[in-house]
Parts: sequence; structure tokens; C-alpha cells
Amino acid sequence: MATNSEEARARSPEQTEEARFQTDNSVSRKPQPRQQLSKAMEHMRFAVTVDPIPHTSTPTPPSDLLDSTQETSQPPSTSPPTENDAYGVPASFAPIRNPASRSHDPSNNQKRTDPFAFGSRYLEEGDNIFEFNAWDHVTVDSTYKAFSEEQYTRQRQDPVSEFDRQRFNAHPEKWWNVFYKNNKTNFFKNRKWLAQEFPILAEVGKPDAPPAVILEVGAGAGNSAFPILQRNSNTALKMHACDFSQKAVDLIRQNILYDTQYIQADVWDVAASPDSENAGLPPGLRENSVDVVLMIFIFSALHPRQWDQAVRNIWRVLKPGGQVLFRDYGRGDLAQVRFKKGRWMEENFYVRGDGTRVYFFEQDELEEIWGGRERAQREEHTDADDLTGKTEHLQIRGHGQESQASGTSREHRPAFEIAHIGVDRRMLVNRQRRLKMYRCWMQAVFRKPGQDSQVATSTLRQENQGEKDGEGEGEEGEATEEA
Repeated sequence: MATNSEEARARSPEQTEEARFQTDNSVSRKPQPRQQLSKAMEHMRFAVTVDPIPHTSTPTPPSDLLDSTQETSQPPSTSPPTENDAYGVPASFAPIRNPASRSHDPSNNQKRTDPFAFGSRYLEEGDNIFEFNAWDHVTVDSTYKAFSEEQYTRQRQDPVSEFDRQRFNAHPEKWWNVFYKNNKTNFFKNRKWLAQEFPILAEVGKPDAPPAVILEVGAGAGNSAFPILQRNSNTALKMHACDFSQKAVDLIRQNILYDTQYIQADVWDVAASPDSENAGLPPGLRENSVDVVLMIFIFSALHPRQWDQAVRNIWRVLKPGGQVLFRDYGRGDLAQVRFKKGRWMEENFYVRGDGTRVYFFEQDELEEIWGGRERAQREEHTDADDLTGKTEHLQIRGHGQESQASGTSREHRPAFEIAHIGVDRRMLVNRQRRLKMYRCWMQAVFRKPGQDSQVATSTLRQENQGEKDGEGEGEEGEATEEA
């Protein structure tokens, strides 16, 4: 005890002061917070329980061996680092490369247009995959497709329990309320890329643009609405931001940029029954009053039974000539392939670890859902249409209560014109961890026939660039942040 006291007295004042602020983490018993996924990987967030790459520390050799180690060390290897499996997808699967067809300045080989435009980076023979963070229009070979089908089979063999299926479907808004209560505005990044994907969003904000009303369905915390309004110079532009999560709507209203002259946020379920408040339409809106409906990764959150009523409600609120700007998940996306046991609810329909749901679409499926004419023609020739069975003659759930969709059993779903539709396939790359991630999204513009809306029908970004029709850019970091 005396020895310790003498040592303490022997310390200088400077040493004592420094020691007050030093901690020994090696012996701390305080639990450390779990490492979170990057916010840019918002749609990769579910079913992540462990890091797919084990991290081990390399022991430091004793100092007396450093000299001998340096003397006998071999020249560093020139072979590239080993690739790692990406969330259960083997690294051995390689993308299909295009023939080398374009020359680049060897001193500045950026493989991009100047000025930069998303969607212009093609993977060609001789390219180093890990040179850039993303590659556009990347397709996969038959081995990856076969692996994906094996994953789907395993998922079907171990589905979510019937109890959980009913629990997650009964009150979907509950799980989104919990999500926004926990994450607030810190999870999603602003979708600044939307005007690049749908150029009309930039056009309606110009000073000389005509009056316009935009309805965003599934507005979340305002990560689409506020970037649009920040670039807006059109005093006659009004945005209605709706979400069926009260917590999300509260976050929008609390935002410093919330100005009721230009934006109104309300709770609304896009699949609401016509018998509900305001005849099932968003608060403050009536039939044939909206020019543009923005649906970004929202349709996939609905149960297939809700699609029919959702499409009908969008049709009712749009002006003739109005349009739906649509982007959502495509079948075969890494987010689907990597699902483990206990997440499969129905074909292509899953529940995430946080209780929110997600569906993965195919192009012809969306054409059938939104282009009602095709669906009506098929119904005339068959009595057993699988998709129709999902969407017709079924109970439509809104705010936790079931109600029969008005006219569903007597009328065909409205027929939108499909102005543009396509599949966006990209390969995202984590260069530090040597991961390849194959993403797949659907992008479209659906138009209600007529001419009442003064807003021109949007093109897709790649058509402005003269690229291949039907291949768009990424979502929330998949276009700008993860890339």
C-alpha cells in the first residue's frame, strides 16, 4: 500500500492529469454498441445478424524477431487480394463482361462520360472489377441464376410461421411506426438522384413551369419530398407527402424545411377502402386533382391482396394525363437472394427482421398490374390466372381493418398506359471488403389516359442519355451513395 502511495506521489502533475482521461478498453466490461450497416445500404438491412467476413487480428511479432523477419522476408506478392462472399453469395460467381469496344485515356481511365452521367459505366473485358464502386447494366450468368433458384427453394422450405404471418400482415403500419421511432431521420439518405432518374421532377420546379400537384406515396421521413422542394422555383408547385406511419408523418412535420405553402404531410394508406375517410383518398385531395404520383420503393411494402385497391386509388386521384413515377425491387435482387430461413411469406414476398414486408417484382408482372388491358385480355381466355387470384375477389386491408374493395368483383382494374418500363441491373462493389453485390430494380412511368394535366410525361434518365431503353439507375445510395 505504501509502495502505491509513493508511486502516485512520484508522478508529475502532467502525468496525473493525463491519466484522468485514459481508459483501458481491454478490461472494460461495458457492452459495446452493435455496429450498424452503412446508411447507404438501407435496402440491405434485413436478416443481417453477423458479419459475413470474419475479422481476426494479426499478432505483432516480438521486437527481437523483427530484424530477422525483415532480413528473410520475401518481396510482396503481386497477386490481387482474395474476393469474399457477399452475404452468402459465393464470390466465384462472375458478371458477364462486354467486349472491349471503347478506348480510354490510360492516364485517366475513368470509364465514364464527361460530364458524369449515371448509367454510363459498362464492365468490359480487361476491366478491374474493384477499380470502381459500381458498374451499370450488369447481367449475371446461368450459374448465378441457378444459385438464386436454389436459395428460393430453401426459403420456401422454411417459411415464416402462420402465427407470424398473421401478425405481420394484420397491422403493417405498426412495424413502420417502430422503425421510424427507432431510426427517426437518421436511416435514409436524401434521394437527390430522383431528378436524374425522372427528369420531369426537375422540369416542374422551374420558375416558368405550370401549376402542379405531386403526391408522394410512402414518403417516409421526407427524403424524396424535401430534395425536390429545395430545388423548386415554381411558386405554384404543391407536394402532398403521405405515409401510413404516423411516426414518419410526424418527422416530416418537424423538419425545419416543412412549409405548409408548398408541402402537406398526412397519414394515408394507399390501399384504403373507398368507404374510409375522404372516400379512401389522401386528406386535402379529391379525384382527378394530382399531376404526378411518386412511388419509390413503396408498392413492394404492400401485400399482393392490396395491389388492386392501391392501383384504383392512384387512378382516382390522378388527373387524366397524370403519371406515376415508379421504382421498386426486381426479382433476383441480392436483397431477395440472401434471405435466410423464417422470412418467406409467399412467392417473392418476405418479411424483414424488423417486421416490415417486401415484394420482388418481374417486368411482365408490373405490366399486368398497372396495364389492366393486358390482364383483362388474359382473363377472357383462362379461369385460373395466378396473379388475378392474388388481387381479385379478396379482402383489402386498410389501417388494420378488412373491407371489401368496392367494385373489385364487378369491374376490371383501371388500365394505365405504360409510357416506359424496364429492368435496372447494377453491380455494386465494396472495394475494401472485396464484395460484389448484384442488384435488380424495376423502373417505370405509368400514365392515366387523357390530357387534363399540364405536366409533360416524364422520360427515364437513360433515354435522355441515348442509352438502352428500360435500364434505370439506382435507389438511395445505389445511384449516388453506395456507388
